[in-house]
Amino acid sequence: MPSLKILISNDDGVFAAGIRTLANAANARGHQVTVVCPDQERSATGHGLTLQTPIRAERADELFDDGITAWACSGTPSDCVKLALFSLLDEWPDLVLSGINHGPNLGTDVLYSGTVSAAMEGTIEGLPALAVSSADFQWRQFEPAAAMALEVAEGMLAGDWPQGLLLNLNVPPRPAESIGPLRWCRIAVRRYTDQFERRIDPRGRSYYWLAGEVANDLDAAVAGPPVWPIDVAHVQTGGASLSPLQPEFFWMGDTTTLPSLDALNVAGLQRTL
Repeated sequence: MPSLKILISNDDGVFAAGIRTLANAANARGHQVTVVCPDQERSATGHGLTLQTPIRAERADELFDDGITAWACSGTPSDCVKLALFSLLDEWPDLVLSGINHGPNLGTDVLYSGTVSAAMEGTIEGLPALAVSSADFQWRQFEPAAAMALEVAEGMLAGDWPQGLLLNLNVPPRPAESIGPLRWCRIAVRRYTDQFERRIDPRGRSYYWLAGEVANDLDAAVAGPPVWPIDVAHVQTGGASLSPLQPEFFWMGDTTTLPSLDALNVAGLQRTL
């Protein structure tokens, strides 16, 4: 594999062990690595952008191995990739990587994930992009996930990476020799129960913590080939999941089931306004 120009971001921040492991591993393989990531944790920010305050970026090369250019940015993960592509980089990268996230990004949680959103910025701009997560919040052995992410990305680039394809990789919390097979996976429907915990502050006022318990709906109808396993279930068995995503949100259902717009009486409403 020839040397690639790789942009790496995350949502856990510039001091996270996951991003250092991924960037240093890519650098060790001879790739030209630039890191542009949040200056502190920005988890679960989804695809948020900073519009009301300025974005600042400072060099942080000393946090990474020699040869890596790094920036710590005051914005969201999506801000970081946009800033890199349109202001900080002299040339656009061949590949965008995001991670390694400290915890899973499985199922419909990808909608909230800053890690996946950072990679999605690359996809939106027509670049090959991959998000990688270690599927346990306490696991800190990131080397297997870094190696797998780079092997997958290099292998895809050696072929023909389809336009508009974002890859979402989740690696189980196991040593490399204990990780089960990598499989293409559909994404599960994940819901949360008891989402908010109400508390009282010292002045007697209510406040709330978002602290729900996840409930995986493994029987829900989801897109993708039925022979593919569901990502949550596959990772729980010790395998690594690879899911193809895209920024297209158009409904995949049967459009003939939608009502006629005349039946919604919008025209009648417009006549009364």
